[in-house]
Amino acid sequence: RESMAQISSTQPNVTAVILNTNRRQDTLACLASLADCRYPNFKTIVLDNASTDGSNEAIHATYPQVEILPITENKGYAGNNNVGIAAALERGADWVFVLNEDTILDPDCVGRMVEAGEAAPQIGIVGPLVYHHDEPTIIQSAGGAMDSKLNAWHMGENEPDRGQFQQTRDVDWISGCAIMVHRKVIEDVGVLDERFFYYWEETEWCLRSRRAGWRIVNVPAARLWHKGVQRDYRPPANVSYYNTRNHLLMLQKHSAPLWVRANLWFQIARTLASWTIKPKWRDQRDHRDAMWQGVRDFQMQRWGKRPA
Repeated sequence: RESMAQISSTQPNVTAVILNTNRRQDTLACLASLADCRYPNFKTIVLDNASTDGSNEAIHATYPQVEILPITENKGYAGNNNVGIAAALERGADWVFVLNEDTILDPDCVGRMVEAGEAAPQIGIVGPLVYHHDEPTIIQSAGGAMDSKLNAWHMGENEPDRGQFQQTRDVDWISGCAIMVHRKVIEDVGVLDERFFYYWEETEWCLRSRRAGWRIVNVPAARLWHKGVQRDYRPPANVSYYNTRNHLLMLQKHSAPLWVRANLWFQIARTLASWTIKPKWRDQRDHRDAMWQGVRDFQMQRWGKRPA
């Protein structure tokens, strides 16, 4: 029989990149699920963003095989994960698995994704079927869709899993909580655009890759549970800021037709007017102000972290 080392050497190298910022318990739980991973050629890099909750010590003590890289400057989801992506490639990764720290993986999740990703040379990005962690049979994302206006949404969102997603299939984008990208894609189209900082960055990465000819697939047989979003999730005002600014940046970067841009500006103006005029939306004033700030920063071409 082949030894584990021999089997590993014949399998593509997968390196997970996990960003941690004072989320010790979530990160340890994620690493615990990865410790049960049945895929043989798998490594993990934790990017620590100046945590002060004992994360480094706990990770090193519990999972000494996990490499910890310090982040010296906070560049958000995009910029921080780019540090890990570069490190994974330097260490010989064939597939880079960008993974949120608040996820729990099925033991066969990675192996199923690799199997699907290696099925055809045009496949460059792969993602699992994502469930809500607090409702383990409710789907959070079965891959992302995008229309001609470059509006994006999760397929199957908040639907009970009735077996409606069984076959591996092409999608437009993959949720950033768990996105596996082949090194050839990164070498071809580059890494995450750090201007986005947070929100829309994985969607833009996928759009850039699709336009370069790469296929993106969702693999329902690969299962993962994500804590960060629940069915009753109410995003903070920061999301309104980044969603507004970065959606506009997305259309600008990809040279969207004038009618598409005009449609988005109309939607923004209508929302701002509603949140300003209608009494029933008084509780949205923080979101209104954040949206205005996002509009202003887009016009000034000011990117990165939201200014205080």
